[in-house]
Amino acid sequence: MKACFLDFAFPGIANVHCVFTGRFEGAAPLAGNISFRAGQDRAKVLAAREHIVARLVPRGLANLAEAHQVHGDELLVEPAATGLEPADLPKADGMMSRQKNLGLVIKTADCQPILVAHSAGGHIMAIHAGWRGNRANFPQRAVERFCATYKLEARDVFAVRGPSLGPANARFVNFEKEWPEEFRPWLDEQNRCMDLWNLTREQLQAAGIPARQIFGLDICTLANREQFFSYRDNKCPGRQASIIWIDGK
Repeated sequence: MKACFLDFAFPGIANVHCVFTGRFEGAAPLAGNISFRAGQDRAKVLAAREHIVARLVPRGLANLAEAHQVHGDELLVEPAATGLEPADLPKADGMMSRQKNLGLVIKTADCQPILVAHSAGGHIMAIHAGWRGNRANFPQRAVERFCATYKLEARDVFAVRGPSLGPANARFVNFEKEWPEEFRPWLDEQNRCMDLWNLTREQLQAAGIPARQIFGLDICTLANREQFFSYRDNKCPGRQASIIWIDGK
């Protein structure tokens, strides 16, 4: 089984690992889907999760923590491990932790997964930011809460945004109804698309993260639907994983 795995390493933080997954090669249209949404084949989802974790165990991953994402702004502090086949997940769109070997999981299919680490390698955070999250300034507020919770300085924080809906495809034909006027600078009036990537970058900078410490995997999920699940591609029900963990070895 071949899976789409994108590894990312924060400069100078050797013990923190980040991985972004995508579709698995094969005939099944949802091969590689990690979401137990209603109607999904649980056995196939579990098999995808097992395959991903098996590849990451040698790099220090021991368990997973995730939440039921609801496009809100709730953050879990020191979440409990939820395992490969979780039940009754807490509702939240972000998690922060200092626990070693626990992978914080974000599930996406066009929304932005944002993985965050402190330069000392002892604190991490993972957040899910759809366009509603950007509208609520969730990236900035999450970093501020991360720093306040652990008494960290934002100047020592790094962040990376994973594959998500790109500026050429984030179309909002009803922009005036969906966005406050203050967000118009990120709208391309001609094609009615929002540059959510740069909006997120500016929100992270507003939280105090230096520009040089903000990274982005500029891969559009819709434009690369053969490799990634995209909700805007006929409301595809599949989800990929973005995982960050502290290697305690």
